[in-house]
Amino acid sequence: MCDTCGCNVTHGNRHLVSPGGQLELTAGGSESVEVLQNLLRENDRDAKHNREHFDRHNVLAVNLMSSPGAGKTALLETTIERLAGEWKVAVIEGDLETENDAQRIREKGVPAIQISTGTACHLDAHMIHNALHELELEGLDIVFIENVGNLVCPASFDLGQHLNVTLLSSPEGHDKPAKYPVMFRAADLMLVTKSDLLDVLGDFDPSCAETHLRNLATRAEVIELSARTGEGVDCWIDWLRKQLRSVRQRVERGGTIRPAIQPEGLALHTAAPPVR
Repeated sequence: MCDTCGCNVTHGNRHLVSPGGQLELTAGGSESVEVLQNLLRENDRDAKHNREHFDRHNVLAVNLMSSPGAGKTALLETTIERLAGEWKVAVIEGDLETENDAQRIREKGVPAIQISTGTACHLDAHMIHNALHELELEGLDIVFIENVGNLVCPASFDLGQHLNVTLLSSPEGHDKPAKYPVMFRAADLMLVTKSDLLDVLGDFDPSCAETHLRNLATRAEVIELSARTGEGVDCWIDWLRKQLRSVRQRVERGGTIRPAIQPEGLALHTAAPPVR
């Protein structure tokens, strides 16, 4: 499991390693590297199944990742308001506890499925699969997955999404892409959020943030925006329109789009010693 938090076994996949499960734990209760690798394979199998669901319904699935408090929910609220009357949107919310964020989304008139992960610091494909049983995809255009606030583990798990968007808020510091390379290499887009605070803080340089991102050899686009003032939100909406067209064109040709799951992150989740 993960070297830092032991997050590989979640309530979504626990049935696989429980007594009688396909990947049952050893008698001593410890997981071998082989079991963990099998868990990741099962995750990828469910992710493929989830993506097929999205593709079959012509739905764009976007995974939002960031540290806690970077503004994912505020971004979704603004996005829902801007897309009202143009697209039909739904949200899958991931948090350790509470339905606070899901309730904020529902108040915008949009369906939101809450996933409470308990001790797990990320969502996995099994959790998303269960959530999709509660969500009617027919007629939707886009499903946003708001992942648990964490700049490490979410980048290592394919959920069945098409694209990853990583938020970097201005109070965090422009060196985060250098400090958390696995997360930012997984991004198809980096959003510099809370841009209205840039002049106030004075020590966040967006050009430095982009340089750190480019040093990771990624072509991810960069957009600065403020959900509070609306600055940059039009660029974000245009990006979403472009991605929806791209996914639908790809699906029409019999293909799909997959996120950039990072092998370094996957290695972290299969290299730790057994749990005692």
